[in-house]
Amino acid sequence: MTDPTTDTGPTGDPHSSRASLEALRAEISKAVVGQDPAVTGLVVALLCRGHVLLEGVPGVAKTLLVRALAASLELDTKRVQFTPDLMPSDITGSLVYDARSTEFSFQPGPVFTNLLLADEINRTPPKTQSSLLEAMEERQVTVDGTPRPLPEPFLVAATQNPVEYEGTYPLPEAQLDRFLLKLTVPLPSRQDEIDVLTRHAEGFNPRDLRAAGVRPVAGAADLEAARAAVAKTSISPEITAYVVDICRATRESPSLTLGVSPRGATALLSTARAWAWLTGRDYVIPDDVKALALPTLRHRIQLRPEAEMEGVTADSVINAILAHVPVPR
Repeated sequence: MTDPTTDTGPTGDPHSSRASLEALRAEISKAVVGQDPAVTGLVVALLCRGHVLLEGVPGVAKTLLVRALAASLELDTKRVQFTPDLMPSDITGSLVYDARSTEFSFQPGPVFTNLLLADEINRTPPKTQSSLLEAMEERQVTVDGTPRPLPEPFLVAATQNPVEYEGTYPLPEAQLDRFLLKLTVPLPSRQDEIDVLTRHAEGFNPRDLRAAGVRPVAGAADLEAARAAVAKTSISPEITAYVVDICRATRESPSLTLGVSPRGATALLSTARAWAWLTGRDYVIPDDVKALALPTLRHRIQLRPEAEMEGVTADSVINAILAHVPVPR
């Protein structure tokens, strides 16, 4: 396999594409310290044509992480700061009257891009949040009855704050289910935090990623080649049954009021397949399923109120299920 530190451009070849996507981690690490699982999750989402919800307290580099990903890809990117007064047309675009032609013309909104950063998505009302639903699911927006396709590839990376609820609007279950992954961005370890402060002391400017040395290392051709290779990664009937058993176990858990739907099971199969390919295999093993179970399923289940009061979390329920569901040999 090509050394990912030297493969610096899109080629369209599956092997070099894997190296280019692996190189994203090294490139993003020039700007973001200690968030490798989140970086991996973003790469998996790109391979699966899925969307990502990043959750973490303020100041843990959620926005910087997505901006660094965008800077590492030869793709168009736009950012929307979600606020209580944001309107659906501010995202999708609207018809604008042209006085010279005396006709209405469509003015595309920021959703017409490859990588959309939806910053603090839970700060805008449900009506505006729902304007993303069609874009995320159908890869198009409908304005004045006319469907308009979005560019390919298209990924929504949304951020939200899990601890500050004043002035926020919880995401509807239907919209949560459209996110392929929910990635938690934790506080850094002591050494990582020292590294962050050292970089800032040496002049690192998070608003100038080019000065930090972040350069494009992959593009649309790499993604297409990689996606085609992922689609050829084999899945045995035993692995398919294992995914189904995990998801069915969530529906029978006494701690949950809502288990994982068949859409969630399909998502877990897809993410496990992408992870298998990223790690250099052309077949999926149970460890691939286990590795992606938490980020793929944690936002698709709903805890009972009494379980929450006892300190049960979505992650702890999924971990318990993974420990009890028989693993295929």
